Amino acid sequence: MSPASVALAVAAFAIGTAEFVVIGLVPEIARDLVVTIPQAGLLVTGYALAVTVGAPTVTALAARLPRRGLAVGLMSLFTLGNLLGGAAPSYEVLLLGRIVTGVAHGVFFAVGAPIAMGLADRGQGARAVATMFAGLTLAMVIGVPFGTTVGQSLGWRAPLLAVAVLGGLTAVLLRRLLPRDIPHASPGSLQSQLAVLAKPRLLALYVVAMAGYGGSFAVFTFLAPLLTEVTRVPPAAVSMALAGIGAAAVVGNLGGGRLADALGTRRSLIVALLGLVLTLAALPFSAPHLLPVSVNLLLWSAFCFCLGPIVQSGVVAAAEEVAPGAVATASGVNIAAFNLGIATFSAIGGLLVAGPGILTTPWAGAVAGGAALVASLFVRSRQPGEHVDLHR
Repeated sequence: MSPASVALAVAAFAIGTAEFVVIGLVPEIARDLVVTIPQAGLLVTGYALAVTVGAPTVTALAARLPRRGLAVGLMSLFTLGNLLGGAAPSYEVLLLGRIVTGVAHGVFFAVGAPIAMGLADRGQGARAVATMFAGLTLAMVIGVPFGTTVGQSLGWRAPLLAVAVLGGLTAVLLRRLLPRDIPHASPGSLQSQLAVLAKPRLLALYVVAMAGYGGSFAVFTFLAPLLTEVTRVPPAAVSMALAGIGAAAVVGNLGGGRLADALGTRRSLIVALLGLVLTLAALPFSAPHLLPVSVNLLLWSAFCFCLGPIVQSGVVAAAEEVAPGAVATASGVNIAAFNLGIATFSAIGGLLVAGPGILTTPWAGAVAGGAALVASLFVRSRQPGEHVDLHR
């Protein structure tokens, strides 16, 4: 890994920890702030909505800023958001801190993916994105389980404050390791950048991002209560389960990058989405049994998280062809689509938990995955080994 890749992966690790650690602490937050489980789940939804709105709009507005300075500034904003959340005296202030952090998250990934692909060797663009996203999935293995354990022992505020410290250190790391002059395509006008929303070649990928990846969060947001109430594992074992799921996510993420470079975008998406739908559909049947649900969740995580580098590299490649002055904005819209899916389906999951029951959440994810599978048939496949030139 190059120094730039290390910096991007460490930033992604901090961001991933901040985003997902709340999932394992939903019951603790609900008890401490005297809100319901679905209300605590809205901390995931609100974060995702902040990413959805912030990623495309702020990325487009910041298109002319130097990439290194922008990345450092975003991690500084991320740090402030986590400090606000960790010190929050009320649910409303915590939600505000999550929103600030979410905006920084969305723009950072929108900018970071084109940086990673632009600095990659020919034919390894998807693997470069996967390297960056590996930080996100490693957060699932290390950051989230550790943060969940710390949060259960010392209170939910402790992991947020720890992530704030990590965010500050990461901002310093980015300033030291990212190249001073990072190449990126010359941006067009704000109107021309936002016009990527009307490009059919990109729209199919955005649908896959929203429904395929995001749909799984109908389950993932409420995974802790599913494991404790249905599988009957002790609360202390939730962090172990998240660690296993995170390990599978790392494998899936790296595998997705290699799959996209080897098979192209469309075929790799079809493989991943077929596996995702099947594993989600099996979850209501495996959930009451410890060993089957363990295997089921590992497979589901691998298929879910391999979608990230496949879709993101496909979006950057397609944008370079149809909107070369708006590559970062197209990437930002994709990050928005991922998180709009997270927001939508975590909210749907909350309604299902409050209504027919928690075992109906996998069916929502499976239906969403099926819709994404249909959309993937309309994706123009980036050819295996195709290089994306972002140096223009």
